[in-house]
Amino acid sequence: MDNKKMALNKHYDWKGKIEVISRAEIKSREDLALAYTPGVAEPCRAIEKDPEKAYELTRKNNLVGVITNGTAVLGLGDIGPAAAMPVMEGKCVLFKTFADIDAFPICLKAKDTATVVQTIEQMADSFGGINLEDIAAPACFEIERQLKQKLDIPVFHDDQHGTAIVVAAGLINALKWVGKSFDQIKVVVNGAGSAGIAVAKHLLNFQVKHLILTDKKGILAKDTPDLNPEQLRMMETTNLEDLHGDLSKALEQADVFIGVSAPGILTPAMIQKMNADPIVFAMANPEPEIMPAIAKEAGVAVMGTGRSDFPNQINNVLAFPGIFKGALSVRASDINEEMKVAASHAIASLIQEDELAADFVIPDALDPRVALVVADAVKQAAIDSHVAKKTT
Repeated sequence: MDNKKMALNKHYDWKGKIEVISRAEIKSREDLALAYTPGVAEPCRAIEKDPEKAYELTRKNNLVGVITNGTAVLGLGDIGPAAAMPVMEGKCVLFKTFADIDAFPICLKAKDTATVVQTIEQMADSFGGINLEDIAAPACFEIERQLKQKLDIPVFHDDQHGTAIVVAAGLINALKWVGKSFDQIKVVVNGAGSAGIAVAKHLLNFQVKHLILTDKKGILAKDTPDLNPEQLRMMETTNLEDLHGDLSKALEQADVFIGVSAPGILTPAMIQKMNADPIVFAMANPEPEIMPAIAKEAGVAVMGTGRSDFPNQINNVLAFPGIFKGALSVRASDINEEMKVAASHAIASLIQEDELAADFVIPDALDPRVALVVADAVKQAAIDSHVAKKTT
C-alpha cells in the first residue's frame, strides 16, 4: 500500500485528528456548581472588571486559533475551507505535540479580505494567538497586516514567517560551513509568493545586501509588469542593481539559491554559474527544484529540501510551536522582527560546532529540544522589544 492510500485510510480510522478533553472533572453536584452554574459567574464577573484576567481564568493563556480560508492549501491550491480541515487539524496536532499548546482549527468560507479580517477580529478574544494558514497571496499579506494592527495578541502567518525563520536558521549554519557571511553573499529567492517574499524580508534582517527575487516572469525589477503591491514594496530593497533576465541570469555569481517554487526548474548548468561552494535550499514539494544527488554532482556544497527523506529538511515545525509558546508565556501583543530573528538563531544554535556538517546544518524536525530553546529565545526577545505584557 502506498503512502497516499495509507494516509487516507488512517484519516478514515481517526475521523478527525483532534478532540476536546475537559480539564475540569464533573463527578459531583459540587463539581458541577463550581465549573458551571452558579459558580462560573464569579470568573465571568472578574473578567468583566479586568479583561486580562481571561489569561488566568480561561484557556486563553494557551489557546491558538489555526485559521484558513482554504485558498492555498499545501500544494493543492484553492480547494476550499472544508477540504482544508485535515491540514488545520494536523497543525493543531503539531502545536500540542511539540509545544503543549492547545489549538483549534477554523476554516472560513470567505475569500474577501475585509470579511476574513472582520470575522477573525470578532472571534479573537477567545484566543491567546492567531496562526494564519494556507491563505493565498497577495491577500495573505493584507489580512495579516490588518489583523496585526487591530488585535493585541500575536498574529502569525506560518506559510510566510515559519518558512523564513527556518531558512535563515539553516543559512546561519550553512554559511559557517562554507566560510561566508550574510553581508557578503548574493541570494536568489525563486518564487515571489507569500513564502518567497517573507524569506527575502527576513534575510534582510540578517544584513543580506545583494538579494534577487525571481518567478516565472524571471528577475523581478521595478519595471516588471503585473507586480502585486507586496512585490512592488520588495523592489525597494531587492535587485538594487536593476538586473533583468531569467533565473539563469540571476544565478550568475550567486552564493545561495532558495526555492519556494516549482519542481525541476534549477539545472546543473545554472548551478555552475554560481560562486564556489554554493548553497541550495530547494523546497518545492513533493519534488524539489533540483534533486539532491544532481545538485551535489553539479558542485553544491550544502543542500536542503522540504522533504523528510533527505538531509537538512527545512520544516516549519521547527519554528511555530516554540514561537507561540514563547509569545504566550509573556502574553506578547505581537510577534515582531526581533522575535523572528531570535527564533532563527535559537534553532541554529542546537547544532554545535563539532556536529556541523554539509548534511547537518538544521536540527531534525522531531528534535524535542527545539520548541523549548525557541520559546526561551522568543520570550526574551519579546521582553527586550517591549511587546511582552508579562515579564515574570
